[in-house]
Amino acid sequence: MEVFYYLVFGGLAAVVAALELGKSGKDRVATPTAFNSFKNNYVLVYSLMMSGDWLQGPYVYYLYSQYGFDKGDIGRLFIAGFGSSMLFGTVVGSLADKQGRKRACITYCITYILSCITKHSPQYRILMIGRVLGGIATSLLFSAFESWLVAEHNKRGFDPQWLSITFSKAIFLGNGLVAIVAGLFANLLADNLGFGPVAPFDAAACFLAIGMAIILSSWGENYGDASEGKDLMAQFKVAAKAIASDEKIALLGAIQSLFEGSMYTFVFLWTPALSPNDEEIPHGFIFATFMLSSMLGSSIASRLLARKMKVEGYMQIVFSISAFTLFLPVVTNFIVPPSEKGSSISFGGCLQLLGFCIFESCVGIFWPSIMKMRSQYIPEEARSTIMNFFRIPLNLFVCVVLYNVNAFPITVMFGMCSIFLFIAAILQRRLMVVSDLHRSISTKATEMTAEDEPLNP
Repeated sequence: MEVFYYLVFGGLAAVVAALELGKSGKDRVATPTAFNSFKNNYVLVYSLMMSGDWLQGPYVYYLYSQYGFDKGDIGRLFIAGFGSSMLFGTVVGSLADKQGRKRACITYCITYILSCITKHSPQYRILMIGRVLGGIATSLLFSAFESWLVAEHNKRGFDPQWLSITFSKAIFLGNGLVAIVAGLFANLLADNLGFGPVAPFDAAACFLAIGMAIILSSWGENYGDASEGKDLMAQFKVAAKAIASDEKIALLGAIQSLFEGSMYTFVFLWTPALSPNDEEIPHGFIFATFMLSSMLGSSIASRLLARKMKVEGYMQIVFSISAFTLFLPVVTNFIVPPSEKGSSISFGGCLQLLGFCIFESCVGIFWPSIMKMRSQYIPEEARSTIMNFFRIPLNLFVCVVLYNVNAFPITVMFGMCSIFLFIAAILQRRLMVVSDLHRSISTKATEMTAEDEPLNP
């Protein structure tokens, strides 16, 4: 493996270590023992849930190919997963608000464990059922856990500013360190120990079962709007009304869909982008490098949030940088000459890899920051429902991309993602303006009310 990969990985590791070890008093927030215990419990559960997800990632495509399915068959399986998340996401989100977020988190564990079990069957129909279950589980993973955390945090009377601490730590570990370790552990099980490509799925089921046991034993239940008179359709109407009547929520949903849609598209595109002529690249090592970049981003986000930097402000810069990094493949395609077929990574590929690492750092900043904004703007009574409403355009976009992945040149796909990210930056600017205006009006109304109150005799 070329020295270039080690230099990038080592440089990123050094920067992450320096940021974490060099935190000053401004970067740390003093919190009580009760909150620390609550935070550590959630971060542990979230890390176990994410490990169950990350363990599967490297071997899903490979397992399907080992069962003898071609690219078209595998593509349809992936579309089934995103499609089920789009179709059933709002339903399970609404049920989480009404029936309880703890129950929804347990349902996630059970559903994903069943999805892992289906991987033992080479039958296409069984694997399709597994993808549908996996899509439902994904909707719960990215809505129920966060909804439970925000509600429980507020119910226990903790400072709302401390939510950002939990978000940053969960992303740093669950979406960074755990992802790296999970990838290495999956490789150990499947290749080094010779258990085969289904072994990581069995390991994922075990981690999910452990997490479920912790949830059952230590989490309390909380709800959105559990009114007896409200059925599923009423929950949908509450969520739709909130999005339609509040520009801030609508903008937040559009921003999330644009960024995450580009992010998931990037997942499918980075391999052919770095090896357009079948250059030999270490996929596993590059994946670990991307996850390290994400850790760097979450570490930066924790500093920004600890210093109470305005999320709506700095995210404009993050989206703009993201747009530039995903436009790099378009630029290098025209400027840098292609390498020979079967050789090592080209100079253009090296530039793109550096750009992709910056993009992954932006992803690391995005997660805790979008969680912070969601906790501020989305109403509690329909939090899970609204969060899954946001995922409908995201999943639809990814399904369209997967279906047409061979219809457009890769540069067109990256250019499209870059445009989406630039639009996200513009919408983020609009969100900041609307938020400041709303805050200003609320402040003036409070001052007027105080002036109208009679003085005490």
